[in-house]
Amino acid sequence: MLSKLFSGLEDAQKGRRATIFLFASTILVSSFLLFLVQPIIAKQILPWFGGSVGVWTTCLMFFQLALLGGYAYSDISSRLKPHVQFSIHVVLLVASLASLPIIAGAMWKPDGGDEPVLPILGLLTVTVGLPYFLLSSTGPLVQSWFVRENTDPATSQRVYRFFALSNLGSLAGLLAYPFVIEIWTSTRVQAWSWSVTYVIFVVLCAASAICSLRTRKIKVQKEASQADETPPSIGDYMLWLLLSALGSLLLMAVSIHITQNIASIPLLWVLPLSLYLLTFIVCFEWSGKDGYDRRIWIPPMLIAICGMSWGLTANEGTPHLFAVPLYCIGLFFVCMFCHGELSHARPAPRYLTRFYLVLSGGGALGGLFVVLIAPKLFNNYWELPLGLVACALMALFVTVRLHRRSLGPVFPIISVVTIGICCFFINSYGNFMNQETINSRRSFFGVLRVRQVQLNDNQELRFQLMHGVIMHGEQFVSPNSRSMVTSYYGGSSGVGIALSKIHPLDQAVGVIGLGTGTLAAYGEAGDRFRFYEINPQVIEISKKYFHYLADSRAKIETALGDARLVLEREPPQQFDILAIDAFSSDAIPVHLITREALKIYLKHIKPDGAVVFHVSNRYLELAPIVKLLADEVGMEAVLINDKAKVPYQANSDWVIVTKNREFLEDPEVDKKRTKINKIPGLLPWSDDFNNLFIILK
Repeated sequence: MLSKLFSGLEDAQKGRRATIFLFASTILVSSFLLFLVQPIIAKQILPWFGGSVGVWTTCLMFFQLALLGGYAYSDISSRLKPHVQFSIHVVLLVASLASLPIIAGAMWKPDGGDEPVLPILGLLTVTVGLPYFLLSSTGPLVQSWFVRENTDPATSQRVYRFFALSNLGSLAGLLAYPFVIEIWTSTRVQAWSWSVTYVIFVVLCAASAICSLRTRKIKVQKEASQADETPPSIGDYMLWLLLSALGSLLLMAVSIHITQNIASIPLLWVLPLSLYLLTFIVCFEWSGKDGYDRRIWIPPMLIAICGMSWGLTANEGTPHLFAVPLYCIGLFFVCMFCHGELSHARPAPRYLTRFYLVLSGGGALGGLFVVLIAPKLFNNYWELPLGLVACALMALFVTVRLHRRSLGPVFPIISVVTIGICCFFINSYGNFMNQETINSRRSFFGVLRVRQVQLNDNQELRFQLMHGVIMHGEQFVSPNSRSMVTSYYGGSSGVGIALSKIHPLDQAVGVIGLGTGTLAAYGEAGDRFRFYEINPQVIEISKKYFHYLADSRAKIETALGDARLVLEREPPQQFDILAIDAFSSDAIPVHLITREALKIYLKHIKPDGAVVFHVSNRYLELAPIVKLLADEVGMEAVLINDKAKVPYQANSDWVIVTKNREFLEDPEVDKKRTKINKIPGLLPWSDDFNNLFIILK
């Protein structure tokens, strides 16, 4: 890619190779750091603010807005005189060093009673705000310097290859964090390493700014080249905004869909984002505008849209090994269309900072719609089907309004047919989502559905609580059967055995993760069951559609909020058993399974009580983590692998951490006990060091 940036230079210009290499290095380092800072800082503050998806979405909103601000700064400063621009930028670069190292200060740690959004935004602004702002402005700004250095149109047109290089750096940062950096370094080391690399970036950027001051242009040549440049119209701005917003919207919608409605596979979000960045690289890397050919890319894109629309109604009957590639390949074709059209519509290099500003604005609009607006408008994930229709409409607009003469009538006809197919399948999708669903709600924490199911004519009707593809409990509807303990919580399960053998009389039981409240069925008179739940809608649904809480003979208490934060504030609860039931999906709250978390749990259980971890998970091997944590505090970890013997109960894995010798020496416990396999290289998790990659099954 760098060789193509150098190609075409005249002999007299070969002395500029060093300058081009400096510009390219600055852009590459800045984009690499740009994508690294997001997971590094978010992971630091995750345990402080409850570890919920809300932390990630709030961080995402901040970074999108900071990116937009950086692009706006690039556009404004590019119009200033070179020496004024240089002075301002160097002052900002030096000032940003005061933010290092990017380690969140303890003063931002919440007391648990405040709304977290504003504290998170304040923390991010103080900790990484100025460095991120300058990193995000670097790509457009350096490219504007390159244009100022070159008057030859053929040379200056190569500036858009810097945009491809920027996305290559972002892709490298994206893939490096989960697969390399997170595995080998602690959060604190990550922050310090990033900070040292940022100092290198500051030096590179300052050197690039100095090089940009050198004036080699001939005024007459500059005026002649600019005279042929057509300024963008309002229609151009709208097209840039819509195409970038559409690509961003579908990226986030597809990521949510495949991770919550198809397969809860850890790190699956990396694949769609990688494909998204890859299309930018492909579309903007070629010289000229021949890299994206509408005749080649639009037909498969329309076919992919039809396939994804069909997949919306077939997910539950389609293996994830087929469905995940369907949506990822479809996203690739959609983004090739959006970003290819952006590449064709890019303006003269003189207007590139404005072009990038509108692109970042569209990306922010697409992301904010999915993150903030859609949860308020819809009770399900409707942004994906609506985004597919919008993409087909955009294809119709492109083929009819912009390129009808060159493409002919076939492409508009195919686009119209695609729109019809999408609408048909979207209608089927609505019917499919309503089938067996008696209630659907969406909030900050995702979509919850209450399903009414009957597996066959011989079985009674039951209600199920679903979060994506994960079931969080079920109960028979009939009053005669609704007291039966179902799913993962049967009497032969690990939690069932613990409840029956550890202080079975007048028990005090804590449960992290309410679900349908199934464990309340074990409650007897004199018992106390306290449930910790972060999602208020789960509490409401468990009381309205399920009867475990209401029918229990125990005293039932519910505590709203992240369990770890609530337990930190509470006085010792003296639980006989504390059940941690929050790890059945891929987006596991890691902060609930660290040495710091276990220390909090032990404060709340009796000396011979037990902490019981529900580690049933299709993709993660969590039992070895629990054993390492138990070994550190001198306790024993007992894995109970239960095979369900009745159709309304499910196979389950529970790890019981205790010092209770009577329980550990019980013959029934010894008979049910399963060996916990060691994972080579696995270390005890802490708030400072943990990763999912090493425990993938």
